[in-house]
Amino acid sequence: MEMLRLGLQIPNFTYPGVPDGELFDRVADIAVTAEQAGFDSIWVMDHLYQIPNVGQRTEPMLESYTLLGGIAARTSRAMLGTMVTGVTYRNPALLAKIVTTLDIVSSGRAILGIGAAWNEDEHRGYGFDFPRAGERLARLEETVQICRGMFTEEEFTFQGRFYRTKGALNFPRPVRPGGIPILIGGSGERRTLRLVATYADACNLFGDVATIRHKLEVLQRHCKEVGRDPSEITMTRLGALVIAGTQAEAQRKAEAHWKRRGVIEAWRSSYIVGDPDGVAEQAKAYFEAGLDGLLFNMPDAYDLETVALAGKTLTSAVSG
Repeated sequence: MEMLRLGLQIPNFTYPGVPDGELFDRVADIAVTAEQAGFDSIWVMDHLYQIPNVGQRTEPMLESYTLLGGIAARTSRAMLGTMVTGVTYRNPALLAKIVTTLDIVSSGRAILGIGAAWNEDEHRGYGFDFPRAGERLARLEETVQICRGMFTEEEFTFQGRFYRTKGALNFPRPVRPGGIPILIGGSGERRTLRLVATYADACNLFGDVATIRHKLEVLQRHCKEVGRDPSEITMTRLGALVIAGTQAEAQRKAEAHWKRRGVIEAWRSSYIVGDPDGVAEQAKAYFEAGLDGLLFNMPDAYDLETVALAGKTLTSAVSG
């Protein structure tokens, strides 16, 4: 699949001085600025409520695929996807149709990011079933098979334990001849990374450098067992980024954000915090651990100058 080197995730829609009626324009401005600054992919979460450590559950949350369609119309080069779609929220065949429509709207820039879902609160609120983790992973496997089939075949029939299709049509076809790339998010070593090895074009992991190195070793073992070349899988990591002109300023920004949002200590380790040189050095360490790409969210992404600085810094780190 196309290489994912640098991505910006936009998970938060609570911006100082921006009313709801102007919210999309600011999100679009963030996406356009990121694209111009060198980010090669733009991502949004697939949630119905805001999630802990990002904001309060009552804060604004936009439906992901409607939002991505709007972003597609404002951007021209960046790939677009959810980080990641919850498998429980949509019928798999309908999901394949939705993502194919995004691919058409964006002229071939869609990615299907998908995972097993976890937020029981919003499932309960919206009336979705929330089965045990084992069943959600089994549903994920069937969903990936259905989406792959509908991306690559004009008619697709599937009979599984949870889902079925019968000659499902998917016209128009995805723009790219090989279909839409599928990214599986999650770091579970026994089942999730096995699914990545078996089915995915890309994966997304979490953790510090040592954790990432370990997860990649586990994934490589799964690839060997299923007869897959690991180089066929684009391997990425999602974390948060706080960048400023100086290290001290970046640290102040990060600590103020952590306090304001109640970010727990365990989550703070997922942040890269620093001035441009420090951020570049920390980013390079992840690439040296074996990753192909880094995806970031930024607490102050509503500040377009900061997004531009991040893109310039990270693209320099990658090219260097």
